[in-house]
Amino acid sequence: MLTTGQSRRISLVTLSIPACAALWLGLAPARGLAGPPASVTWTFDRLDRIGGHLTTVEGNPKVIDTPVGKAVLFDGVDDALFIDNHPLAGAETFTFEAIVRPDGGDFEQRWFHLAERDAKTGQVTNVDPKTRADTNSRFLFELRVVGSQWYLDAFVNGPGYSRALMVQDKLHALGRWYHVAQVYDGAEYRSYVNRELQGKAEISFRPQGPGRAAVGVRLNRVNYFKGAVRQARFTPRALSPAEFAKVPAG
Repeated sequence: MLTTGQSRRISLVTLSIPACAALWLGLAPARGLAGPPASVTWTFDRLDRIGGHLTTVEGNPKVIDTPVGKAVLFDGVDDALFIDNHPLAGAETFTFEAIVRPDGGDFEQRWFHLAERDAKTGQVTNVDPKTRADTNSRFLFELRVVGSQWYLDAFVNGPGYSRALMVQDKLHALGRWYHVAQVYDGAEYRSYVNRELQGKAEISFRPQGPGRAAVGVRLNRVNYFKGAVRQARFTPRALSPAEFAKVPAG
């Protein structure tokens, strides 16, 4: 007859066999070992809700029909959407993509902003009183307008890293639809327009926490965007250009 201690030892061994087999086969238990989230796509075909999240609408952005599908048009003056979600929070590597049509306007435009909410202040933008620099961890898609053309500025910032990828001689015509992307593979940060490399740099990226997004302007309401945004996709791994979202034919 088995003692109580022997019964417990046999039970533990028996219960451990399925768990070991699952690990050997690469199967995670149902609880406790959740993998990274899948890609998240935000389609800008309405104003009240984007990617399943309620929005705060400012100014008078409009949903328009375009050759690539419905999109949200921003006037470059006071139009903006604010969304209480940071879709790349927790990602150690990432691909941040968007389908966008720049239409001109001011030289400097910060049109897609993802920012971590500061755990101490509760703010998504914190300005250092001495340097006037924003200290929050963040991603930004920006652009610069030069005559009838524009160039991309991709930017990422956080503790121990801050890098802008801005190549002034890689110019693109206004009034057309483009795919833009910024990618980090664990070592190198890269930016693309229509799958063509724009700039790259080595950085020591650290994952960002939950926060907020702004589209059409920076979160502190400066540098408004003139143009339209069709879609954005957020992936917690580095995609190759061949894996990027495609601009619909139009």
